[in-house]
Amino acid sequence: MSLDLKSNPIDRLRLASILDGISYLILLGIAMPLKYLADMPLAVRIVGMAHGILFIALCWCLLTALLDRRLSFKWCVIVFLCALVPFAPFVLDRKLKGR
Repeated sequence: MSLDLKSNPIDRLRLASILDGISYLILLGIAMPLKYLADMPLAVRIVGMAHGILFIALCWCLLTALLDRRLSFKWCVIVFLCALVPFAPFVLDRKLKGR
């Protein structure tokens, strides 16, 4: 996966989407079971905060990609909705790679 993070806002958006997707899966698959099955609520606090920061970074990258590359409103909605569905960012990455 070759990314040009300095000059290409789409590549930054792809990276932010993948990192957000990974943090979401860790939150749902590891931290939430630790909270409810092992009585370790600190796991959700730590991973949840990291996921929140990565989600904000994703939104920022989406905005900059929209302004720089003039993505359509439809693409903005698709990217945002994919951030809410587990595993969807990985499917989205393939579609964004072609842009």
